[in-house]
Amino acid sequence: MDTEDYAADAALFARMRSVWETVDPAPVDLIDRMVAAVAVEDLTREYALLTLVDGAELAAVRGEADTATLQFSDGATNVLVHVTATDDGGRRVDGWVDAPTLAIRLSQGDREWSAEPGEHGRFAFDDVKPGVSRIRLVVRGDDGEMRDFQTPQFEV
Repeated sequence: MDTEDYAADAALFARMRSVWETVDPAPVDLIDRMVAAVAVEDLTREYALLTLVDGAELAAVRGEADTATLQFSDGATNVLVHVTATDDGGRRVDGWVDAPTLAIRLSQGDREWSAEPGEHGRFAFDDVKPGVSRIRLVVRGDDGEMRDFQTPQFEV
């Protein structure tokens, strides 16, 4: 492409940009909204989408109910967690993950439990004390890369 063609193309693009800026201008707050959208997207690692399954309520885990089922997703990895009260006042946490998993940990403050990933992504934690918890996993993505996944905090 020679300089003359480049100048003609640049002039044409400038006229097109001018027409579109007149006919359909960008919203005044577009930049602020885009910055906010990117900031929210960065929060997905910390605040994965929490969905309560089968009409269970998070408060039910704190109340008189003996079980709760929770589902967490970040759009690429899904984790289903079932919390059951045990006779001794502790909790059993059963879970399933839909991605190849290398490490699974449940943490409560300074305490931590480990679980081995089983067949079909199943894992379990026994003798978990009631309290605010978080599950952390190291999963292999579709691209083969390892990445961290962690749930938001939830009450067991």
